[in-house]
Amino acid sequence: MRVAFVGKGGSGKTTLSALFSRHLAHSGAPVVAIDGDINQHLAHALGLDEDEVFAAPPLSARTGEIKDYLRGTNPRIPSREAMVKTTPPGRGSRLLRLLGDDEIHGHHVQEVGGVPLMVTGAFDESDLGVACYHSKLGAVELYLNHLVDGPGEYVVVDMTAGADAFASGLFTRFDMTFLVVEPTRKSVSVYRQYRDHAAEFGIPIAAVGNKVTGEDDLLFLKQHVGDDLLAHCEQSSYVRAHEQGRGHGGLEPHNTRTLDLLRATVDARPKDWAAFQKHAVDFHLRNAAAWANEATGQDLATQVDPDFRHGPASLTAFA
Repeated sequence: MRVAFVGKGGSGKTTLSALFSRHLAHSGAPVVAIDGDINQHLAHALGLDEDEVFAAPPLSARTGEIKDYLRGTNPRIPSREAMVKTTPPGRGSRLLRLLGDDEIHGHHVQEVGGVPLMVTGAFDESDLGVACYHSKLGAVELYLNHLVDGPGEYVVVDMTAGADAFASGLFTRFDMTFLVVEPTRKSVSVYRQYRDHAAEFGIPIAAVGNKVTGEDDLLFLKQHVGDDLLAHCEQSSYVRAHEQGRGHGGLEPHNTRTLDLLRATVDARPKDWAAFQKHAVDFHLRNAAAWANEATGQDLATQVDPDFRHGPASLTAFA
């Protein structure tokens, strides 16, 4: 199952992404965390020391090689230049299993705090003034487009802040999106904006209150978020100690129960491969018409394989 954490900048989505990923990994579940935020802090939230460097190459540093690997022998994609971030798989494409023995997981995964992690990569000097961050997220979108994840397997993505997550079709690639909401008017405003955009495309979301310090905070969230409020995390001395580089036992019982509820909610979601494929094709055609046909000099609508059906059966049917 693919899970995204979104919310206003500073709401704690990176912290919750790390807590949830670690919670899953420590239970023995197969999990990959992905840092898809412009502020690349997930590795440190998982436990990488501030003076340590994440050694595995970022996905955005090898987008060309990733394209070459994923397009495989698909005759509809003659070159890496013809493949864009929305290009869906078809017959001949290489499909991925979570943490499989493949070039992408082999090159880009590094374990941090017991959690296999991949990172998108940060802005560097050459990007300033000439590129947007969503160009770097293209490799994440391609990875999710070609992944066949099974029951009890999890991909957890820390997304860009606010409604900026809607600037690409990546927001449709998840089985569940958790919207992290602080008990503040600004955070609630971002929640409403994201909720309304998600509703247009039938994207399942649930709100998770964060940094709740008492009954007043909880009542505020219930008043402004309503039935979307799935659970909440209380202000955590464990998290604060972790951020300050101090050891502090384990996570508080209430917050641990919240993580259990998030997992149960994800596990209860039916896997809808048909909807996933439909969104992938729809957004590819939209991007092709908007910019990609002109950028590549090709009609990228021809990349859609009408006979391809995504999901576990595709691992053998289209191998």
